[in-house]
Amino acid sequence: MTTLFLTVGLPGAGKTTRARQLTKEHSALRLTPDEWMLPLFGDPQPAGKRDAQEGRLLRWGQEALKLGRTWSWTLDAGSLREVRDRWLVMSVGASCQLVYVPVDHETQRTRIAHRQSTTPDQTFAMSETDLVHWRTPFEEPDATELDGHEVGDPPPGWSGWLEWAAERWPSLG
Repeated sequence: MTTLFLTVGLPGAGKTTRARQLTKEHSALRLTPDEWMLPLFGDPQPAGKRDAQEGRLLRWGQEALKLGRTWSWTLDAGSLREVRDRWLVMSVGASCQLVYVPVDHETQRTRIAHRQSTTPDQTFAMSETDLVHWRTPFEEPDATELDGHEVGDPPPGWSGWLEWAAERWPSLG
């Protein structure tokens, strides 16, 4: 069975490093939204572009799964539980392995400062305010989510996951 390795954590946790390891170990295709934003738009969060870009990457990932190709997707702090749900890959008969990379605040701050000083062209500026802002709404995966045995209900107000996804990522369809 093909697998989506969904790497989740706060900025500076080491998600990209872990995703690269998984890619090598499993000969997986690696799709990381942040690595596309700067080269395509010159901005990590250009107005109105991120959801469209993510939707296209998710569509490519679904197609890869249909073709029997394992792939890796990396999500940052803004990705709440509904974005992490495995309905997307299960809808094409694949499995999903959530890979949570935790990080304490001081380690996060140190890693981000190092990244910004050594590879400023490959990252974007993150202030202390940003770090606190992203940490606040972040939902750490619980045991049920990490076990991968359950697909939850869509967010309140949505009749199904596909309807929710069409609104979240208009370019997915």
